[in-house]
Amino acid sequence: MTTPRIYRHRLRRSLLSAAAVGAALALATPAGAADVDTGLPPGPAAARAAVPAQTAAGWAAGTRSYLVVTAPGDTSAARNAVAANGGSVFAHYDAIGVVVAHSASAGFAAAMRSVTGVQKVGATRTSDVPADAYSPTLPSAPGQSSTTLAETARWDMTRINADKAWAVSTGSASVTVGVLDTGVDDRHQDIAPNFDTADSVSCAYGKADTRAGAWRDVGSHGTHVAGTIAAAKNGKGVVGVAPGVKIASVRVAEPSTSMFFAENTICGFMWAGDHGFDVTNNSYYTDPWMFNCPDDPDQAAIVEGVRRAQEYAEGKGSLQIAAAGNSNYDLANKRTDSSSPNDSTPVNRTITNACIDIPTELPGVVTVAAMGNGNIKASYSNFGRDVIDVAAPGGDGAYGVYSTLPGGKYGNMNGTSMASPHVAGVAALLKSADPAATPADLRARLGSQATDTACPSDGRCTGTTAKNAFFGEGQVDALKAVGGSTPPPGRYFENTADVTVADNATVESPITVTGVTGNAPAALKVGVDVKHTYRGDLVLSLVAPDGSVHPLEDFADGDSGDDVVKTYTVDASSETASGTWKLRVRDIATQDTGRIDAWNLTF
Repeated sequence: MTTPRIYRHRLRRSLLSAAAVGAALALATPAGAADVDTGLPPGPAAARAAVPAQTAAGWAAGTRSYLVVTAPGDTSAARNAVAANGGSVFAHYDAIGVVVAHSASAGFAAAMRSVTGVQKVGATRTSDVPADAYSPTLPSAPGQSSTTLAETARWDMTRINADKAWAVSTGSASVTVGVLDTGVDDRHQDIAPNFDTADSVSCAYGKADTRAGAWRDVGSHGTHVAGTIAAAKNGKGVVGVAPGVKIASVRVAEPSTSMFFAENTICGFMWAGDHGFDVTNNSYYTDPWMFNCPDDPDQAAIVEGVRRAQEYAEGKGSLQIAAAGNSNYDLANKRTDSSSPNDSTPVNRTITNACIDIPTELPGVVTVAAMGNGNIKASYSNFGRDVIDVAAPGGDGAYGVYSTLPGGKYGNMNGTSMASPHVAGVAALLKSADPAATPADLRARLGSQATDTACPSDGRCTGTTAKNAFFGEGQVDALKAVGGSTPPPGRYFENTADVTVADNATVESPITVTGVTGNAPAALKVGVDVKHTYRGDLVLSLVAPDGSVHPLEDFADGDSGDDVVKTYTVDASSETASGTWKLRVRDIATQDTGRIDAWNLTF
């Protein structure tokens, strides 16, 4: 296996490889791949030259986008001033006092800053607004591939006890998680069952585009994130942290560049609030500035506009989860930034802690660091004492996070982008368990239920085991979110010893149950993980302590799929709970073999 490469990119991720469903393998290309070593999008000057002014009504070379910030409520006075000072109103959000204005006048910002009642004005980019903003092209709907891949207990899910949580709850369909990203492939076989079309939208350019399909992926990042949150538990592909909740796509990335400008993020948060999203995932930073500094008038307006939008969404009941970033940077000790602005020519800037990464450092947002497979910080993950709230698996080295990709495909990515959706999924499970929980409640429980993770021998990691610069309050725990513990004392039993399943043979794996009085429940959960090619050869049964047999599944002879990773529900109320239970696996044919990898009982 080649050593994975972590790209320092505006998206909080690095893409490793994508496995097309079936036998074929394909290398997926990260967004902005032409400039991926620098993390810059395709050169904006070249892009401007290639688009004639007459391609879209209202667009002209030199058109820039601005946030005009005024008092919340009626923004008509500010909007009139925009028109009077050489601009046009592209969108406005009266509830938070933000107007998105376009102008090709170099003096527009200065003129607007002198208008009575206008509090802040700032350019949101250092490149032109694309002509596409005035007549956006719908993303294509990718052709879909079916899959023979079976669900497996992936390392990232077992690290946060999601596989155990599913035996208790997969989440509620009344809970919606908004994926603010590059878009989502709503037709993917693992996403379609949970996709919320009615509440999906494109916010590219800063104005809601509700046309069918506008929410679709213009890259692959958003589809990968969505699968980690809530890929369906349907026996194929992968399972998300909360496979019973709904996913809505809010595409905030612009096509061709996959950039996330402030007006797009504002539109996304406003949409989340108005459409009742319980949680949003934000695996990006707001372009073009990695850090926005309050002493710069443009960046100050960006911070204020996005802050108000996030506050609005939270006030409507939405908790924002955000990735910390992939630069191995100490967010609590900011000194320099050499990557901004990333939509034109970056400059070397001296900065301070007053300059913030948005949305991840905004008040109320849960900031997520990435971990590898173990109690380790991912090599690329940003960190910072009292900045990082919690941590989750993001992948590193040979261990990538495996999830959905457009077109019915699957693949690995590494990044804090992959850590954040694990936390969003856990937050969705928390909301499912307690529908009355507020964003503040969810935020507090994510931290209080997290598994304390001590600092390694690394001087950059300061703080205590309970809260430190690398992991915040620790690694999130999905099982605790659904009311369990790790493992549930006296109620959860597991055998992870491998048992070989040979041709035409019957094998058993035992679990001895102690400390459970009376009879077993009428809904005994039997979690099974059997690795076996061509599962049509298999017959699975649960054997109770008294020897009585409860059939689990006799697979159809023609089922050519691999592996059995399922949780069965058995009415075992006639059985004494304590004693030795056995998983019996019978192979009724030749040529294909395997093993019982693990199994468990939840009483």
